[in-house]
Amino acid sequence: MGFTGISSLVLLALTIAPAGLATPVQTPSPVVDLGYATYQGSHDNTYDLNVFKGIRYAAPPVGKLRWQAPQAPLVNRKSIQPATEQPPFCPQSGGAKLPDVYGFNSALGNEDCLFLNVYAPPGAKDLPVLLWIHGGGYGLFGAVYDPSELISTNDNGFISVMIQYRLGAFGFLSSEGVHNYGKTNAGLLDMRFALEWVQQHIEKFGGDASRVTIAGESSGAGSVMLQSMAYGGREDNLFNNVIAASPYSTALHEYNGKVPTSHYEDFAARAGCRNGLQSEAAVFDCLVKADTDTLQYASANVSISGEWGTWAFLPVVDGDFIQELPSKQLLEKKVSGKRVLSGNNANEGVPLSTPFVNSTASFLSYVHSAFPLLSSGDYSRLLDLYEVKDSSPENTGPRYDTLGDSGPTALNQSEMATGLQQTVFNIYAESSFDCPSYWLADAFAGGNTKESWKYQYSITPSYHGADLSAYFSVGATTPTRGLIDAFQKIWGNFIINDTPVISIVNAKGGADNATVPEGVNGDIFWPKWDSISPVLMNLNTTGGTTVYVEVTDSLSYWLQEGPGVTNEFSLADASKWEGGRGKRCEFWRSVGPRVPT
Repeated sequence: MGFTGISSLVLLALTIAPAGLATPVQTPSPVVDLGYATYQGSHDNTYDLNVFKGIRYAAPPVGKLRWQAPQAPLVNRKSIQPATEQPPFCPQSGGAKLPDVYGFNSALGNEDCLFLNVYAPPGAKDLPVLLWIHGGGYGLFGAVYDPSELISTNDNGFISVMIQYRLGAFGFLSSEGVHNYGKTNAGLLDMRFALEWVQQHIEKFGGDASRVTIAGESSGAGSVMLQSMAYGGREDNLFNNVIAASPYSTALHEYNGKVPTSHYEDFAARAGCRNGLQSEAAVFDCLVKADTDTLQYASANVSISGEWGTWAFLPVVDGDFIQELPSKQLLEKKVSGKRVLSGNNANEGVPLSTPFVNSTASFLSYVHSAFPLLSSGDYSRLLDLYEVKDSSPENTGPRYDTLGDSGPTALNQSEMATGLQQTVFNIYAESSFDCPSYWLADAFAGGNTKESWKYQYSITPSYHGADLSAYFSVGATTPTRGLIDAFQKIWGNFIINDTPVISIVNAKGGADNATVPEGVNGDIFWPKWDSISPVLMNLNTTGGTTVYVEVTDSLSYWLQEGPGVTNEFSLADASKWEGGRGKRCEFWRSVGPRVPT
């Protein structure tokens, strides 16, 4: 296995905006005293923000602190510490079978990686706070996203905190031994510790600890969902609002189940900790004492040995932090926080599900491999709901985006594929991202104390992660400026004013001929999500010139560019969306224990 570093070609060029394009000016240099340490950041004149990079929020999770709960940083007040450089990445464990050009690649990192970045307007006082949890399959990436333009678009009206957490085997190793002698879900505990850090320290940057929004994309959104579910949905008052962009609901096994235990055994063997060692205590002690490179290679090699687009080390049901499956707990509305803005993309199945389905046999092989615990009745129901008998085995039809509420549907048609290949993309999308986003919206709906709104990001190509460049837009070339401004206003208004409902003028993105649902008082009309009659906002654009992009032989798409692209927002019945997504999500909820999700 070669450690190739983290690519940002094509896919990740859209998912990770290059850090530091707006070069911070070093004077005046802001200083913050956190009690345990004093940090000196930099001032970014372009966006008028004080930026602190690499603030330590927890002690290094090394030595005896490997696979333990995060601990407070040691006091270090000997000198003012610089906070002007990106912190080191945590060890990176890549996704299985994915081409290097996709960017989901393993790389050596530093176990001492529990740092965060803060972006705050000078002189801020009592501003709301956005805490961002990055995605990457619980194995990749870090605090590289730059929220400066998102903050600026919203008149520097909030503070952003971008965190790192333990990844791969370092954050999500699980077995009976880890449970007995350490902590499972260590990465989730890191996130919780960062939220507690915000409660203790964000006032020193001008933030209001009582107005915190937690947000994330992909596994970051899955993490946000799990933080809301933590300890059975116990209300710890760590955050008010939740933004979940494509919440990744992975297969969530019991901490000592067959799958996580198998990955643990493979990891221990590759680390040289199964050679003659019999007791779980001895194996765990060996892992704690092993050198970091050995463990990093072991984590990465186990991670990339799975099926296409999977990661080995994931959250588990531990009976404490995670007590139930999302499909069950979200139905019971056992969540913390007051509001959720839940979103998904139109083509979530790309690029993390296999693109090599070209026959009925390969389709059935995928279904049985991806969901091995389903019963024969479950499989029959799945084939019926996804209208497999009506889908061509060949991915040879004309590719184009669906309308969502009429005409061909995502069951077998998209910009990415047709036939059974598209059916696979849609099965993966709905089981992993789309339906969890519905369930999360349901969990916050219909009560007197909680609220939810739902959207779909349909701007071509709208594959998984394509939306990131709309809100972390520093250096981004797509989507269009009008869409970026409107989308950032939606997020910003939710963070600042607790609602995604923005003005018609802002929603139109500077184009009078843009179309948006119009409400009262100059605002768009966007009803709250209701579980009985669910409505989503479809965010799209129209016009311009289409440009063809080929990434690999199995991945290509079109972009809309040039003048003439305008926003096209519309409301839709979420239950009937894409030929009845609501009933398919009910199917996935019903088989949740056998996915498990």
